[in-house]
Parts: sequence; structure tokens; C-alpha cells
Amino acid sequence: MAAPLTSRPLDVVYFAFFLIHIPATIMIDLQALYPTTVIPSVIRGLPKLYSDMSSDPLISGVMGYLGEEALSRLVWFKTFLAVEAVFQLPVFVLGLRGLWTGSRSIYVLLLIYAASTATTTLPCLSVLLTTPVSSSPIGVHSITPFQRLLLLSSYVPFFLIPLVMTVDMAFRVLGLVKAGEKIAKERKSH
Repeated sequence: MAAPLTSRPLDVVYFAFFLIHIPATIMIDLQALYPTTVIPSVIRGLPKLYSDMSSDPLISGVMGYLGEEALSRLVWFKTFLAVEAVFQLPVFVLGLRGLWTGSRSIYVLLLIYAASTATTTLPCLSVLLTTPVSSSPIGVHSITPFQRLLLLSSYVPFFLIPLVMTVDMAFRVLGLVKAGEKIAKERKSH
């Protein structure tokens, strides 16, 4: 029987991460993929509210708030959102279940998820770090120093937690492989 979730500190962090990520994914990130007719009006305004507050060039652009040119330049980001919809969202649910029960069989899936997510979040961070900063945005899309801080505080955890999870799950999987090899070696010698 697996130790309780609360006795596994990193798993608690991953569990909370997935739990927080589900509503953010459904209510903000994936709205760029949904037909507007299926989005309740209460939720429909969330990306705009977020964009107005943060000037996030990615969400603002993919939602069409920055015009057609920005939308066409962000095909790569829209592709990442599609990956979030078809791969990551189901992993959040499976990850919650696997972490809750202490299942070791979830490690491989979480390793794949984490490596993929860290890899796809890095270009997003690059966009944020290269977006011009200005105290009063004029003409070219820019962000204020406060908005950069807000955006980095929003995106960095979604890079760092998967990066830590990648290394952690790689070592967990390696441990399972070594344990399996040891058992196989012992069986051969008997």
C-alpha cells in the first residue's frame, strides 16, 4: 500500500499543480480553440479580463485581440494549446488519480507530460522576455514592468514545476528499472 499523499511532499506539489491547472486550462487557455457559441458568457470574458490586466502577448494574440497578423504569427502557440487540450488535460486528471492513490504506474506518463510541458513553455517564456517593456505602451505592443512581473509569475511556475517533475520522474522510473533488473538477475541466478 502506498504512503498517503500528504507524506509525499513533491507529489502534493504536483497534485496541487494539476488541480489548479485544470480550471485555468478550461476557462482561459483553451478558449482560443472552442467555438464561441459553446462558451458560457460568464467564462467568455475571462481571457479578455486577463489580457487587459496583463497584456499577455500570447493569449491576447491567439484570442485575436491583437489583430489577424498576430493571430497568424501564433500558429505555433495555438498548436501548443491543442496539445494542452488533447494530451495535457487528460494527464491532469490521470495524474491527480495516480498521485492520490500513490500508483507508480503513473510515473512514465508524468515524465512524458513534464518533459513536453517544460519544452513547450520555454518558447512562451522567451516571447515574454523579449516583449518590449515600456512605462506607457504606445504603438508597438509592449508591456509595463509590472505586467512583465505578473506574466513571469504566471508562466515561470508552469515551466519550473514540470522541469522539476521531469527530473524527479526520470529518477523514479530509473529506480523502477533498476529494481526490475535486480529481480530479473536474481531469478536468472536461481
